[in-house]
Amino acid sequence: MNKVRQTCLHDKHLELGATMVEFGGFDMPLLYQHAGIAPEHMAVRERVGLFDVSHMGEVTVCGKDAERYVNHIFTNDVTGMPIGKILYGMMCYENGGTVDDLLVYKVGENSFFLVINASNIDKDWAWMQQHAKGFKIDLQNRSDFYGQIALQGSESEDVMERVLGLACAELKFYTCKVVEDIIISRTGYTGEDGFEVYGSHDFIRDCWDRLIAAGVQACGLGCRDTLRFEVGLPLYGDELSEDITPIMAGLGMFVKLDKAEFIGKEALAKQKEEGPAKKLVGIELFDKAIPRHGYTVLNMDGEPIGEVTTGYHALSTDKSVCMALVDSQYAKLDTEVQIQIRKKVFPGKVVKKQFYQKSYKK
Repeated sequence: MNKVRQTCLHDKHLELGATMVEFGGFDMPLLYQHAGIAPEHMAVRERVGLFDVSHMGEVTVCGKDAERYVNHIFTNDVTGMPIGKILYGMMCYENGGTVDDLLVYKVGENSFFLVINASNIDKDWAWMQQHAKGFKIDLQNRSDFYGQIALQGSESEDVMERVLGLACAELKFYTCKVVEDIIISRTGYTGEDGFEVYGSHDFIRDCWDRLIAAGVQACGLGCRDTLRFEVGLPLYGDELSEDITPIMAGLGMFVKLDKAEFIGKEALAKQKEEGPAKKLVGIELFDKAIPRHGYTVLNMDGEPIGEVTTGYHALSTDKSVCMALVDSQYAKLDTEVQIQIRKKVFPGKVVKKQFYQKSYKK
């Protein structure tokens, strides 16, 4: 049995009285508030919140063939990508199933920084090594070196500069910069403006202490999930998996089929042309019942047509909503469906997956 790992901020969470849970092989804070996740969720929506994301994995790719290698394993196109740019995309199996979704940072002339999901670090690393043969690159797993924090919310730019002394106002959405051993980026997984800071464990611990002392709200995995869900962002294992392709998940814009080649291209091109058997949709219930992961979606005749991937009573909109993978014939907006919740059936309709308007600083 694998031992549950700890991030470099683990003791900080315990000092704050966090409720801890195992996630992706790490002991992580679920929430810090006895009143539930709502105060943390709203802190991000209205002001700023601080997240420990040191559990995420980091892989560096350097060398003559770095660009060609990344293009080979990545659905998006890094050809001619300027230094400081970040792209989102997927790594896929030959059959189109998703190995992982990730961010690719261009940090040097022949140098890339890949950010992968915590639960997939070992699997991804093995897969990347397997497909590195024949490429002149230096491939390194730096997951144990880097700690990472994320500041999310409309006040995050001010806090980054005022409290941490880290200049970031010049960063555009989905860009980054390297300052010695520190990487600062502006992406966000909450639908709000936000920054990520990667650095050594000691540096990240110092940043955390300064932010908490300044009164920034610590936020756990609970609100990280509700925040990303409200703006329709996927979580690997729910909206993406080895059985759920980017095309099924509605992420075709991050699959560049005009690229010369990448792993899974043929299968994804065929699926896009023919149309996937299942599609990821948003569903809004007419009642206040809460749909959860794995609950069955039914058509109006009571026949199973899919499953809920993530569901909540959305804190920002006061609506019971979910994302669900359903048979494609039921994916059209306003299609009436039902969800089996315990022993009752609740009616609803198909809506857009983005339940809350994003507030990124473009």
